[in-house]
Amino acid sequence: MSKIPLAGVIGSPVGHSKSPLVHGSWLQEYGLRGHYVPLHVESGSLEAVLRAMPHMGFVGANVTIPHKEQVLALADDVSPVAARIGAANTLTFGPDGRIHADNTDGYGFLANLRQSAPDWVAERAPAQVLGAGGAARAIIVALLDAGVPELRLTNRTRARAEGLAREFGAQVVVQDWSDRVQGLEELGLLVNTSSLGMVGNPALDMPLDGLAQDALVTDIVYTPLMTGLLEQAQARGNPVVDGLGMLLHQAVPGFERWFGHRPDVTEGLRRLVLGQ
Repeated sequence: MSKIPLAGVIGSPVGHSKSPLVHGSWLQEYGLRGHYVPLHVESGSLEAVLRAMPHMGFVGANVTIPHKEQVLALADDVSPVAARIGAANTLTFGPDGRIHADNTDGYGFLANLRQSAPDWVAERAPAQVLGAGGAARAIIVALLDAGVPELRLTNRTRARAEGLAREFGAQVVVQDWSDRVQGLEELGLLVNTSSLGMVGNPALDMPLDGLAQDALVTDIVYTPLMTGLLEQAQARGNPVVDGLGMLLHQAVPGFERWFGHRPDVTEGLRRLVLGQ
């Protein structure tokens, strides 16, 4: 009888991860053999753990903080998307033990928008991205690949935004944090990738008075599910998309590779992860 496929999420800490709940529910829903487990791994042990996993029956793993950059250097093969983003969140182990690294965060971001706001068209108007951290990198790559004509990058530390703009080319235009409300009327999409507005963090001060009425507003924060930014946008009639869907959709490609079935992101899965 063939081995039962194993997968997991590697991080430090990892106890808060929703991934075991998501993947476990899919395994049960589709009646598939397999297990998905949380794996607390410190940075100093990461290489030894990754090399051992294929020999223990693991077919792949998700990677979360603080290992998403380090795994790129340890992987045998890196996807073009992961290389551009500079981080990986999805590993697949070959039968020979080779490690393939990919990044599905951008895929998850776009899939969430397309499921929740199917009328949004990337090519129609500029997008503004707030924040210039790791999550912003994945979203910038995804939006540029989707055809956004201009991406305005706004970060509290301008130098960090300028570094990303140099890396990703002329379509990325840096906008001072103090000027973040300038040009809102031209936008088709406003994205918050910063931690502002998350539970335990300062609020995001982003007045939306000039925002185009049909502009889509999304926040990758999902604690709380409806952030202050989304509440403000919804109150003025803008379409909004919360950040939970990105978490769920980024899990789809890995699950399909490891367990051989492409899962659906459903309202029932959302309710399960929210504890409803």
